[in-house]
Amino acid sequence: MTGAGAHEEAPHQVAWATKVLVGALVVVSNVLGAAILVGLAAWVLPFRALVDDETSALRANLVLLGLYAPLAGLAAFGFGWAWLRVPDPPGPAAGAEAVARHHRRARRVVLRAPVRLAVVQAVPWTIGVGLFAVVDAAYSTTLALAVACMIALGGIATVTVAYRCSELALRREVAQVFVREPPTERGLPGVAVRSLGAWVMGTGVPLLGVMIAAGTSLVYADYFTVDRLGRVTLVLASMAFAVGFLVTALSSTSIVASVTAVRRALRRVEQGDLDTVVEVSDTTELGLLQSGFNTMVAGLRERDRMRELFGRQVGRDVADAAMTGTSELGGEVREVAVLFVDLVGSTALAATRPPTEVVERLNVFFTEVVEAVERHGGWVNKFQGDAALAVFGAPQDVGDAAAGALATARELAGRLERVGAHAGIGVSAGEAVAGNVGDARRYEYTVIGDPVNEAARLCDLAKRGAAGTGSSWRGVVASGAALERAGDEEARRWVVVSAERLRGRIADTEVAVPRDHHVGRADRVDHAAGEVTHR
Repeated sequence: MTGAGAHEEAPHQVAWATKVLVGALVVVSNVLGAAILVGLAAWVLPFRALVDDETSALRANLVLLGLYAPLAGLAAFGFGWAWLRVPDPPGPAAGAEAVARHHRRARRVVLRAPVRLAVVQAVPWTIGVGLFAVVDAAYSTTLALAVACMIALGGIATVTVAYRCSELALRREVAQVFVREPPTERGLPGVAVRSLGAWVMGTGVPLLGVMIAAGTSLVYADYFTVDRLGRVTLVLASMAFAVGFLVTALSSTSIVASVTAVRRALRRVEQGDLDTVVEVSDTTELGLLQSGFNTMVAGLRERDRMRELFGRQVGRDVADAAMTGTSELGGEVREVAVLFVDLVGSTALAATRPPTEVVERLNVFFTEVVEAVERHGGWVNKFQGDAALAVFGAPQDVGDAAAGALATARELAGRLERVGAHAGIGVSAGEAVAGNVGDARRYEYTVIGDPVNEAARLCDLAKRGAAGTGSSWRGVVASGAALERAGDEEARRWVVVSAERLRGRIADTEVAVPRDHHVGRADRVDHAAGEVTHR
């Protein structure tokens, strides 16, 4: 059974219905043991051959059974009911230590209940072995030994069945306990003991009965005719079939239920559902398996959350490389395209508007930038105040990095215009070093090279709004190198309008603008405002 809706704390009391169920199962197991006892007495035990006064011996055993069995059953039931009681919880004013102590007591009662109930059942049967042996010793030592063995076999059957039934009946309370704290107890019976119990009932006890019957038939050959020996074998085989099947079914049911729950939960995790939780309802190694699964999924959730947060900080591709352990200092030369975008008027905005409003406008601006960049296969490498640097082609190769950057620039210009933001956008492409820069204790993934510098200078040019050639563009420019590296379909959407000597560079840079932004009219540039005014 899986789900996150289990109780959050250990039960204050074992449910009354659970106690009644456990009590009923204990009664049934004792009735089963008594039936086995009667069957052995009627069909296996050779009273006539062991005692002279068969009637008196049989009467004495039946009277003792009628008196002892109810008293022993009531005593076992009473002790079992008392041992299932959890101490009352502390009041609201109790401290944390008192609450923790109560939870430890409740946990101990619930987890050790099957063992305690087995002991409660074993004690009366053990006393019965000695009591009946003493009574029957007055008639015959051999009869006393035979009756003692017969009662021991019935007791083993009773205790084994009672233990397995109580384990199944208390699964809900066990699950409640383990929600608060996973299984850590040592000394509780495990899967090996459970399997051994199934073997004892299914094979060991019947074979022991067959051995006793065979040995008795050899000693009392006159009493054990072929017909009687056949009936004895039939009774013992029926016991082996019925009781062995019952105990094996109970054991396999709990094992299969626990393993099936983990299998189903694994299937959901494979499908991406990391909120899956397996109910820990078993006190054996299977409970550790269920708890371990929950711990594993919690680790996966944490890793997924860290990956998501890390990806938001540095980009998903860089985060994936770091999470897989392939991230190290240094870099490699790659063909990349770079887009630099810088908001116009942010300095004046910061000086005249409240900081919260400035942050809100920047977030709107950066949202448009990130969506446009990721839509075309790039990632935002840096947020620098009111500017952003986007990279295409690193750390992951893309089909056409330059075309992606150019398409992003065109789309981003439209997006920013719709939200009322004015920005300069510069695009360049070429060879650059992409890798981790910094110290072994703290570094970041970035791109260093001429395309980055050129894109930044083109962004400054786009912010000024003119190249001095009589042509204009609305804040979007690209280098001729980016057009040369782009596919024909994207390159046709751009037109080279001039060659400019950008600040800090020794050669002219071809400046291109989108065709739908290019108009053949003179412009006047208001350099103080950083905007283009048409005339």
